[in-house]
Amino acid sequence: MTGRPPPAHPAATPAAGPRGGAPVGAVHSWDTSIGVDGPGTRFVVFLAGCPLRCRYCHSPDTWYRRSGRTRTVDEVLAEVARYRRFIEVAGGGVTVSGGEPLLQPRFTGEVLRRCHALGLHTALDTSGFLGVRADDALLDATDLVLLDVKAGNPVTYRRVTGTGRLAPTLRFARRLADRGTPMWIRYVLVPGLTDDADDVDRVADVAAGLATVARVEVLPFHRLGAHKYAELGLAFPLADTAPPTPELLARVRGQFAARGLTVT
Repeated sequence: MTGRPPPAHPAATPAAGPRGGAPVGAVHSWDTSIGVDGPGTRFVVFLAGCPLRCRYCHSPDTWYRRSGRTRTVDEVLAEVARYRRFIEVAGGGVTVSGGEPLLQPRFTGEVLRRCHALGLHTALDTSGFLGVRADDALLDATDLVLLDVKAGNPVTYRRVTGTGRLAPTLRFARRLADRGTPMWIRYVLVPGLTDDADDVDRVADVAAGLATVARVEVLPFHRLGAHKYAELGLAFPLADTAPPTPELLARVRGQFAARGLTVT
C-alpha cells in the first residue's frame, strides 16, 4: 500500500506547529517494504527535501520540501496504526527515509520517539551529511541507522553528490559507533563513478572500523527512476551508464567481505 499525497505549497511545510508546538513535516509518501529498509516488514515514511543531488538518485521528486504535503505526527502515527499488527507479526518496524529525514530533525525525531514508545523497531535512513542535526534524543529512539556512504574519497563524494562533503558522514558514523547504535552501511555501485578499487577499499576500511556495523549492502546502480527525470523535465545524469556487471559486483562485495564484514 502506498500513500502519494498531492504537492503542497512551500509555505505549507514548516518544521514546527504554531508557537513552537508539535512539529509538522513535509511528507512525500509512505509505503511498505520487506527486508529492504530495515529488518522484516517495514512501514516507510518518505520525507520531502534533500540537500544532496546525487547523480544516481532515483527519486528527484523528493528533492524539494514543496513536493511533500504537510502532515502532523499524529497523522503519520494513525497511518502506522493501520499496519501495526502486521508489522509486529512480521518482525518489522517503522523506517523514516527521504529525501533526507535529517533535513526535518524535529519531525523525524518525534515520529521515531512515538513509534519507539509503542515498542516498534525504528530505523533512520540517511546519508549522514546532516548527522549533526540528529540530537541524542532522536538517536535514543532509533534502533538502527541505514547509513548511505556514497564514497570513500572526498573528491569522489563531491562528484557523486554535487553539493556534499564526506567528512560529516564519517563523523556521524563514528558517533553512532561510539554510542552503540547498530548500522547497516549502504554503498551504491555505479560503473565509472563509485567502482574504483581504492575508493571502495576506503569505504570498506571505514565500515570495518565501526564496531556496530551489522552488515554492508552493496547496491547495484539501476535506471528505474529515469522516467521521473523526464516527467520533471530534467536530464538524468547517468542515462548512458549501464548497471554493474556480475563480475564487478562480486569484486566490490568481495572487498568488503575480505575485511570480515557481512555483505548483502
